Amino acid sequence: MAKRSKRMQEIDKMVDPSKTYKLEEAVDILKKAPAPKFDQSVNMALRVGVDPKKSDQLVRGTVSLPHGTGQKIVLVVIAKGEKAKEAEEAGADIVGADDLLEKIKGGWTDFTALIATPDMMRELGKLGKVLGPRGLMPTPKAGTVTTDVAKAVREAKAGKIEFKVDKTGNINNAVGKISFKADNLVDNLKTLVQAINKAKPSSSKGVYLRSMYLSTTMGPGLKIDLSNMTAATA
Repeated sequence: MAKRSKRMQEIDKMVDPSKTYKLEEAVDILKKAPAPKFDQSVNMALRVGVDPKKSDQLVRGTVSLPHGTGQKIVLVVIAKGEKAKEAEEAGADIVGADDLLEKIKGGWTDFTALIATPDMMRELGKLGKVLGPRGLMPTPKAGTVTTDVAKAVREAKAGKIEFKVDKTGNINNAVGKISFKADNLVDNLKTLVQAINKAKPSSSKGVYLRSMYLSTTMGPGLKIDLSNMTAATA
């Protein structure tokens, strides 16, 4: 068995793997845990009571985190004419049309979010094999296919994120950086859980919010008391 690093041995002393933690307590532990030499992301993994194989039980939506994610967003907009100008003025990092479509077709995906106007989706849809696996394909439901590109750009830059259930029934999202104030991380997480709770499909029966873990990029995973979370976000 490989020897655990001194940092991980210190973390082991702080964490009880059999315990379920209150949200505020978990955030406090993560912030106090010995950290690597970079600003780690704080990640939420939430198991929901749905069958992802059924189309009427898919959980998907967007939410604006009150304190952003702390991640650098490279935002690309595929649009022409006046809409392209609106995107540039709103703060998009890269704006283009046919030129960018060709670049993406060649495998370029050095960006974190993609917004497009509806008239560009016919050609953009052909690039599903490039964008789909990376979660970069724009969709109307996520607000990334829109004629109001200026609003979409501003929201994305302000911390609007998309959440969706995966094939195993889990929702995974970053909710900030470990350098954030504890209260800000708590606010972001409560906002996200509230949005997921509201997105419960009517066909989902039984317990919807099943279990949740909070972790950092290279830190421990702590099980969160969901009864407390549900009460806080009801």
